[in-house]
Amino acid sequence: MTQYATRLITLLAGLSLMAASTWANRMPTPAPPALNASSYLVIDANSGAAVAAMNPDLQVEPASLTKLMTAYVVFKALKGGQIALTDEVIISERAHAAGQGGSSTMYARLGSRVTVENLLQGMIVVSGNDASVALAEHVAGTESVFADLMNGFAGELGMLSTSFRNAHGLPAENQFSTARDMTQLARAIIREFPDQYYRYSQQSYTWDGVTQSNRNKLLGSDGVDGMKTGRTDAAGWCLVTSSQRGNMRLISAVMGTVSDRARTDASRALLNYGFRFFETRQLYAAGAAIDNAKVWKGDADAVPLGLARDLFVTVPRGAWDELAPTLTVRRTLYAPLEQGVEVGRVSIALDGEELTSAPVQLLGSVERGGLWKRMTDEVRLWFN
Repeated sequence: MTQYATRLITLLAGLSLMAASTWANRMPTPAPPALNASSYLVIDANSGAAVAAMNPDLQVEPASLTKLMTAYVVFKALKGGQIALTDEVIISERAHAAGQGGSSTMYARLGSRVTVENLLQGMIVVSGNDASVALAEHVAGTESVFADLMNGFAGELGMLSTSFRNAHGLPAENQFSTARDMTQLARAIIREFPDQYYRYSQQSYTWDGVTQSNRNKLLGSDGVDGMKTGRTDAAGWCLVTSSQRGNMRLISAVMGTVSDRARTDASRALLNYGFRFFETRQLYAAGAAIDNAKVWKGDADAVPLGLARDLFVTVPRGAWDELAPTLTVRRTLYAPLEQGVEVGRVSIALDGEELTSAPVQLLGSVERGGLWKRMTDEVRLWFN
């Protein structure tokens, strides 16, 4: 006898399962557009599923996309109470120097005091290198220590092909990332810091009498409300973009194009492709019962099963009713049982291939049953 039992279950959305008639509604999915870029990736923000990819694990210089991780670390420090938006930061010689000799600067004056709030705006909206270094020094004391924090968080987020050496993204030895890792970072910012994400939609910022525009040309169109541009001679023109249309949000990372126009057009084409040919829906809500499991020797005969997190799935348009969810649960559950204990997995397949899966846990506790209940269940187990 196997330790686990597997069975088909239905979708909480109430849609039919494996309906043969839906094949007529399923739209053919063409190949993604051919683009002049070194690599790209488009993922759904909720499910994490990829809908278009080319060389997504190619290691390239991240340029100013690095500032996505700088912001992530600062947001962590703000959320943890280590720093505050009202903190005043003195612009050091190192921070001031980082903003010289190029266009990526908020024009923070040497020795001046600038709040964390304004430095975040200067870094996110106008890509200020000076603001990036000033924030790094305020959080960690030095930029090198801050880079260690960046790499630590990169590891936690599963950015396995990324290495940071500074807070602004100017070329440095052993500094690299990938389109895949950048989409994961963008997804983490959106999910973990929804109260900070609005900053990426700001189209201009004025500091010390100088107004500069956000370099993301897609902002305000096609549902785009973020996130970050980047460019160096080695990296080319790069863009990480997030777009919301209806209930679906896509994140794209385009690396190594030849111009500002090229990265903008490539990102728009990829987003249009993803929204046109794919759809994302929530299958199961966190804490909602998806099935019940038999419990032996307890004060209850069954316990509801569910997920700790919402489960989303991304599929080609028209394929929704063809999804096949299966639930695998430990064959025998004995009381006492505590709420939250993982007892199996739910798996979602399409055309015989697994799209996603998630651990299943107990949504309630079951205490040990009385003597008579334990004895009668023991007898029943002999015949099961």
